[in-house]
This record gives sequence, C-alpha cells and structure tokens, in this order.
Amino acid sequence: MPYSILPAPVALREPALLRRELQDRLDDLARTHRVPGAQLAVDTGSGVVAVHTGTADVTTGSPFTADTAVPLGSLTKPFTAALVMLLADDGDLDLDEPAAEHLAELADTPNVTIRQLLSHTGGLPTGPDSDTAAATTPARYLTAVCTARDLLFTPGTDFSYSNAGYVAAGRLVETVTGMPWPEAVRALLLEPLGVLPVFVGDAAPLRPVAAGHAVNTVTGQAVAARQNLAPLEAPAGALLASALDLVAFGNALTGRSDLLPPAVAKEMRRAETAADPGTLADGWGAGLALYQRDGRVWCGHDGNAQGTSCHLRADPESGVVVAFTGNAGGATALWRDLAEFLARLTGIRVPAEALTTDRGRPVVLPGCAGTYRNGTTTYRVAPGPDGTPALSVDGDLALPLVCYADLSCDLRDPATGRVEPGGRFHRDPATGTIDRVQISGRTARRADDG
Repeated sequence: MPYSILPAPVALREPALLRRELQDRLDDLARTHRVPGAQLAVDTGSGVVAVHTGTADVTTGSPFTADTAVPLGSLTKPFTAALVMLLADDGDLDLDEPAAEHLAELADTPNVTIRQLLSHTGGLPTGPDSDTAAATTPARYLTAVCTARDLLFTPGTDFSYSNAGYVAAGRLVETVTGMPWPEAVRALLLEPLGVLPVFVGDAAPLRPVAAGHAVNTVTGQAVAARQNLAPLEAPAGALLASALDLVAFGNALTGRSDLLPPAVAKEMRRAETAADPGTLADGWGAGLALYQRDGRVWCGHDGNAQGTSCHLRADPESGVVVAFTGNAGGATALWRDLAEFLARLTGIRVPAEALTTDRGRPVVLPGCAGTYRNGTTTYRVAPGPDGTPALSVDGDLALPLVCYADLSCDLRDPATGRVEPGGRFHRDPATGTIDRVQISGRTARRADDG
C-alpha cells in the first residue's frame, strides 16, 4: 500500500485485508533485517489479527508458527510483577512494606520496599552475570548483591534497572505462596490465560519453541544461540511465549480480562514519581514500562534473551494491544519499522521506544570523566583519541559520548557514526558535582574523584 494514501480507520478495515498487508510487510522486513523468524499480533479493540513468518530454528529448519514460543528475556518481569500484585490484592503482603520483612536475604537493605523492587527504584545493583549466578543459590545471590555498601542511591529516589530486584520478587512469590516460581506463574497466570507454559531450560517443551540467533552482518548467515540464563534468574527472564500469548496478557494489563482485577491492573500502570528510566521508557510503574504518545500512556515492556527481541504495548484507553517477537538481534530494528508501518496503515501509533526530544547542540560536559560502578560492573568515562569523552563498560571497546546541557548523552558507533540514545549523568544536589551516570536504564555510582 503506498504511504501517500491515507488508510481507513482500523475499525473499518477488512480484517483479511489488514492481515494480508501486515503479512507482506512482516515478510519484507524480516528479510531486510536478516531475522530468521518473527510474529506480530494486534488486538484492535474489536478483534485480533496475527501474522508470522520464517524459521523458528535454523539448525532444525522448523517453521515459525502462530503457536511458537519465543524466549522473552526481560518481558518475563511483568508476569512476576503481576504475581506480586495479586498477592498484595489478597492481603498476603503490603507493597509499601520492606521486602526484608519476608526475605532475610535483604536484611542489609531494610528500607527497600516491595513496590521499589517492582519499579526498579530500590537502588539495587543489576546483579552478576548469568554464568556467575549459576554457581550460587538465590539466598547467597541476594545476600551478596543487596547490601548497604552497594546501594546506588537512597531507595525511592531514582531509577536503576535491576535483575536482582526481580530475583527478590520471585523469592517473595515463593515465600508467600509456598510454590516454586514456575509453578506459581503457571497456576496463577498462564493457565487462566490459556497459555501452555514453557520456560528456559525445559528439556521437553510441550509446544513449538524458537531458538535465538546470532546473525553475521556481512554474510547474513544465522547461527542458533544458547540460552544461558541461570535458574535463580527465572523470575527476571525465563518465560517463553508467542505474540498471541502476549496479547492475552496485555488485555489483562488494561483490565479487560478476568485475570487481573481492574484495580490491580491500574495500580501496575501507575507511574512512580521517582522512576526516570531514561532511554528505556517515558516512565515506570509496578512492573510496567510506560510510554507517552498523543496524550495517551501506553504500558508494556521489552525483552531480549540470547538472540531474541520481544515487545508488548497496550493502550488502556482504546483497548489496543500490540505484541511482537523475533528470533535475532536485528528484530529490535524490525519492531521499530513495523510500528511505523502500523501507524501509517491503521492509525495505531504504537510507541516502539521512549520519546525523543530536541536537546539542542552537543556541549562539553566538564566533570563527567571518571569511574562509576554498579555492583561488579565498572563504567569508565575518559577522553577518547579526539579529546571527547568515551564510555567503556568492564573494559570493552570505548564508545564516544555525545553530551548535552541537560546532562543527557548519546552513544556514537565509531564504525558507522550512528548515534543511539545512551542515558544521562546526575549531579549531587548538595555539591553540584557529577556523581552518577545512567546508561540504558542502569545507574552507576562514581567510585573516584574523576
């Protein structure tokens, strides 16, 4: 369909025509972005249209179907948050009580509340990588990570995306229900939604599953990737689901299904005032990212496992829900292009990412150089070859920083010159010195004098 032609409103479009146009575009974009397979499902508020394309696993050649379950990565987190919210609604816990009231592992951070765990405002570090986490137990993991020494900021005053917070949330579910997290999410969420559960590590999944893929950008050849999530990290990233499964969950998040009481869904969508997630979203609630578009606030979440990219958006006002899954890293760009096409085709302006604003011309930002730490992760800002600041994480290749007067910053790819949203610096309100940096939603605290 030529973009110069104004589309009919989504409610007036023939579903078969809409499906065909979405299918053609998904096929084209999957080839363009070298994504072996993908799914898109759209609930227009009056019906669901779903399309899929390609191969689920290049090793086996199995096709992507509407029922294929894809590793969701962090899109697991809203499911864990919904479990905690249901327990709070039943009176089994209070969102504003310290999580340490239920978990002895959090005794060294007694002021971090359950709500702050769900909204990433507790100041907890991200947590160790999956290989390190696989060698320990949940209790030891949380005891090591959730310490007063490693708090990034006073709980409830800022935002830092934390897998450790969701390991703790999963432990809360287990402590209160007496069920392992997979059993609780199956019994309380997935089965009521009619979703056949699949988790990372299942030896014999009960439905078709997709592998993630690494794609050689020169040859276009895709190779299946191994999921290496540690078992204790399951509440933060172990679910597999299809786009249709995500649409069903999205309807619950808007209060349009019986799974979540409307008051619970509304509370999950309520923006936490301290939560400024930077490049991740425009706001954050109790387990949900929030996105502003055209005077509306959509809710949802993104997730990346090894070689997958999955996205959920729901508009409580219109009832529109959009879900996408793809099984390669390039699927993130595919998702953005699909969102743009969907807006042109139907008028559904689904927010693929956070709003970007004009921040003016780049500036020199004195005082940003130094070492910053988030748990065991080290961020180093130092002058690059041309004298402008560059950022390296744990000694990896340094990326040039483009800084602005509002303390925000972008990352420049040295090979292509392409600029991507990076994050922001913070000043200590008492001294005015830069004392923290937030990159991709994760905050690191200055560890030296610059």
